[in-house]
Amino acid sequence: MTAHDRSDTFDIGGELTVNRLGFGAMRLTGDGIIGPPEDEEEARDVLDRARDLGVDFVDTADSYGPAVSERLIGEALDPAADDDLVVATKGGLWRDDRDGSWPRCGGPGYLRNAILASLDRLGTETIDLYQFHWPDPDVEYAESVSAFAGFKDEGKVEHVGVSNVSIDQLEAAREVVEIATVQNQYNVGDRDSEEVLEYCEDHDIGFIPWAPLGSGELEGLEVVAENHDASPYQIGLAWLLQHSPVVLPIPGTSSVEHLEENVAASEISLTDEEIETIEN
Repeated sequence: MTAHDRSDTFDIGGELTVNRLGFGAMRLTGDGIIGPPEDEEEARDVLDRARDLGVDFVDTADSYGPAVSERLIGEALDPAADDDLVVATKGGLWRDDRDGSWPRCGGPGYLRNAILASLDRLGTETIDLYQFHWPDPDVEYAESVSAFAGFKDEGKVEHVGVSNVSIDQLEAAREVVEIATVQNQYNVGDRDSEEVLEYCEDHDIGFIPWAPLGSGELEGLEVVAENHDASPYQIGLAWLLQHSPVVLPIPGTSSVEHLEENVAASEISLTDEEIETIEN
């Protein structure tokens, strides 16, 4: 895939216009994504500052904490009262605090309980974007997705997304309900989902890369970073924004300073030569 002229916004589901650099709220929790953060006031400050900086797309999940991230977003941002804010959350994983595992649970009954709890924590009657967090090998995929279609029909959900999917799974989901977004792992160093991204581009489906900076191993980006007086992390985000017009990066942090650095990456414009350097 070649670099594109960069648009600053994307229309989720063809109608929810968001700035393409969002915020991932997974880190607004305790160690291991279990329990509350050490300083909840600081977590709220990060969310408030994100809105001040023009971030209008916030991604979370019921399993972050669990429940903690959604609760903080509901308290700090009051999604029901902020018409310009798009909150995306997910259902389909639960947490085990004994071993830190993320068991998959795609049963329709579990998902219905999950969405009711998410609606309550977020303090809203409708979730802007509700995503199936991970396919459950013990439940037929279409059966899980049908639950999300039902939530949309009931008005509990405006748009449906899927996560961690293959093209086959994405096509199967699209047979059941309109899919507005896909969220797969993707970054400079891990482009295994390139074909899924290309499919999303062909069908105007938003592509939300989780772990947009990978594990922090950004070798080869230092030279480009020096050209822009930026960090390799900022260059990694700038590359994502320029790589495809449907990509919606959601870098996460628990620090206001780091948040400001991430948002500043949206102002960086990479040359074709720099993109070639990064990709090679």
